[in-house]
Amino acid sequence: MGSKEQCGVPAIVNQELAVTPPKYSLMSRKGTGRAGRRIPLLANHFNVSLNVPDAVFYQYSVSITSEDGKEVNLKGIGRKVIDRLHQTYSSEFSGKRFAYDGEKSLYTVGPLPQIKFEFTVVLEESLAKQENGSPGGRENPSEKSKRSKRSYHSKTFKVELSYATKVPLRSVALALKGVDADNSTQDALRVLDIILRQQAANRGCLLVRQSFFHDDLRNFTDVGGGITGVRGLHASFRPTQNGLSLNMDVSTTLILRPGSVIEFLIANQGVQNIRQVDWGKAKRMLKNLRIKTRHRNMEFKIIGLTDKPCRDLFFNMKVKNGDHTNGDETEEISVYDYFMKHCGIELRESAYLPCLIVGRPKKPNFLPLELCSLVSLQRYTKALSSGQRASLVEKSRQKPQEKMKIVVDAVRNYRYDSDPLLADCGISIEKQFTQVDGRILDPPKLEFGNDRGFAPSNGRWNFNNKTVLTPISISCWVVVNFSARCDMSKISRDLISCGRKKGIQIDGPKTLIDEDHLSRRGSPVTRVEKMFELIRDKVPGPPEFILCLLPERKNSEIYGPWKKICLCDFGIVTQCIAPFKVNDQYLTNVLLKINTKLGGINSLLAIEKPSRIPVIKDNPTMILGMDVSHGSPGRSDVPSIAAVVSSRSWPCISRYRASVKTQSPKMEMIDGLYKPLENGKDGGIIRELLIDFYQTSNAQKPNQIIIFRDGVSESQFNQVLNIELDQIIKAYQHLGEENLPKFTVIVAQKNHHTKLFQAGGANNNIPPGTIVDNGIVHPRNYDFYLCSHAGMIGTSRPAHYHVLVDEIDFSPDDLQNLIHSLSYVYQRSTTAISIVAPICYAHLAAYQMGQFIKLDDFSDTSSGQRSVSSSGSIPVPDLPKLHDNVKTSMFFC
Repeated sequence: MGSKEQCGVPAIVNQELAVTPPKYSLMSRKGTGRAGRRIPLLANHFNVSLNVPDAVFYQYSVSITSEDGKEVNLKGIGRKVIDRLHQTYSSEFSGKRFAYDGEKSLYTVGPLPQIKFEFTVVLEESLAKQENGSPGGRENPSEKSKRSKRSYHSKTFKVELSYATKVPLRSVALALKGVDADNSTQDALRVLDIILRQQAANRGCLLVRQSFFHDDLRNFTDVGGGITGVRGLHASFRPTQNGLSLNMDVSTTLILRPGSVIEFLIANQGVQNIRQVDWGKAKRMLKNLRIKTRHRNMEFKIIGLTDKPCRDLFFNMKVKNGDHTNGDETEEISVYDYFMKHCGIELRESAYLPCLIVGRPKKPNFLPLELCSLVSLQRYTKALSSGQRASLVEKSRQKPQEKMKIVVDAVRNYRYDSDPLLADCGISIEKQFTQVDGRILDPPKLEFGNDRGFAPSNGRWNFNNKTVLTPISISCWVVVNFSARCDMSKISRDLISCGRKKGIQIDGPKTLIDEDHLSRRGSPVTRVEKMFELIRDKVPGPPEFILCLLPERKNSEIYGPWKKICLCDFGIVTQCIAPFKVNDQYLTNVLLKINTKLGGINSLLAIEKPSRIPVIKDNPTMILGMDVSHGSPGRSDVPSIAAVVSSRSWPCISRYRASVKTQSPKMEMIDGLYKPLENGKDGGIIRELLIDFYQTSNAQKPNQIIIFRDGVSESQFNQVLNIELDQIIKAYQHLGEENLPKFTVIVAQKNHHTKLFQAGGANNNIPPGTIVDNGIVHPRNYDFYLCSHAGMIGTSRPAHYHVLVDEIDFSPDDLQNLIHSLSYVYQRSTTAISIVAPICYAHLAAYQMGQFIKLDDFSDTSSGQRSVSSSGSIPVPDLPKLHDNVKTSMFFC
């Protein structure tokens, strides 16, 4: 950042990077912390003994083709084919057992007799007796006795197995000793996990990665809309300091409610009866689902829905004379009459309803809805509504002791180590939770306006009798109401009164504006634009703040357009509320957000001013939080949103600003950190954050950069270093800096399955500040578990932190205390949060900016300027730019 231009922005000295960025690899653990008081804990890890460490898995590639040579879609049928293969040709394989992943790979303990095999496998499926004349041209069992008969429909497959590679189990033993065995350790663990998946598949479970769900009504819970939550188990092998362990946890997924298709559609669309169903929505929802018929007890896959109702849907049926057909003579008959006259089934509801289309597209069958039921354990992968999500969370909570009992019972009942393949590896699994030593870190002291050394208790505090540290004052503000049923005047008076108690000076609002009732018929964008016309008419200049009242607490269609016009078009800070229950606590939480967005500070760590933060106080240090938000499941057309927040005003670590960009859908690695443009400038995220740090930190360049990355798996750690950190270094060099800062890169994971419990049978969650950096952690890599928050309900899930690089050279205690402290600086909360604040802020920024692009039609190139990701050719729309008045604010808070 060499010389400083007149505008105060560091000059760009070199456009061609002269220095090649260094390459990084994952660091090893540098020790354990000692701070805090000891607490004995139990972890849901079960120790595993490897009694035959020299066992070797042989991997074989699997190819399955049909009789005509076409490759088969292995989903659903691959396991059946391989099972039949093993049953039919067991002697050819010298009796060896298979571990099959359901797709392209198969494993054995030790080699098969040959390196390549070719087999013919015949699958026989029981089908109802088939004759011409059914709806769509297939079944016509006209006599009851014939319906009870069964024939066998055979399908022939060609299966090729060819040797691929060896996967030695010894690599796991070496990894447990801290020896880096590259990918072979992960490969061996993957095979062990595949064996667990195969066991679950053989029990008829639904498989979701390493979680398994059984068709047991006791594990089902209705969450509304025809969606059912189902409780299952997660099981995976993990290397730890204590040796190999089996990590077992309770897991939850979503399925479509099994049973009547008609009842499902009524529940799914929230209507009173089947006549009110939107059949366009129903068609999209039902496609590719599996159903079972009541009259045949057969399974089919739905390929569509008829346009005509059952009574008006006709097909040609061959005329029969006794047991024989009369040549090509046919008669036209409706589906309704066919089932009534030829099947003896009275259709009560289906006469005026569409039929399900099943079978082959060129030769379909038509089935009345009331004869069909959805098969159980069909995953639902779309986004839940806020109500469904709340219901799922409420109904799937479990107290620590309840969760422990479920897990221990599962380990004992399923007897994983009795599996023949695991037995061949000499694997035995203990049946008790692993004991581990934890520590409880002291909470950091906080500073408020009238309290300079407050010590939070149990990870919580409140603003009763407290004032915010740096209050803002508001003189020109407006209240607008989009159809919310509330008293705007009372809310504004209560907000002013509550603000006064917290030290925030708020004058009376300039105006209160109710939405015109005629405007409510317009689109969300139109309604927002008309509201701003009213604001311009009633307020002489732009207000500094707008309080916006919305009718819905979640997912309001007004929210995205309103935020966009405020933050991008006019640069006005806004706070949206849905005031159903207004009390002092609610207003205090709203004020904390408003104060933060307008530049105030609610609280700081007591050691921030003057700075006494170890390692950070002596060297200008920038903290980054990075996250990527993806579109809803199934929406491959919605761009992903990459957000990076950075600390400002060093040596403080409580103030942040955000930079947000779009990138290709579902892409996890951030590709816009450094983006060289044709004019030689850098249009990436990091440049503007580096400049902002320089401008707010007394012209200091960051000598140290701490990066917190959310949402990546262990298999992506090297990509974080080789793609994202590489871009950050290039962005720094582009600003003309030869001497690079020191980097510390930390990945934070919440979506893992390690739980910690208090030893001694306590049914309480572990206390906030509980940390574990021994026993169940990785045998070589630098990781630890920290539960910074107080788990008030359910079972706490600690955050799993992985230190990938630490050039700054923190001591374990200094780094762990810093991370713990960063859970106490979240300005919109009066509790310690479960993960560091920079990551939460990045998530909030990505979500809020993501609301803007919901307005665009992504398939229409006229929807805005497009950019192309550097890693591919997929065009994505650029986000609208934030107004200069708010771009450095904590607008996302």
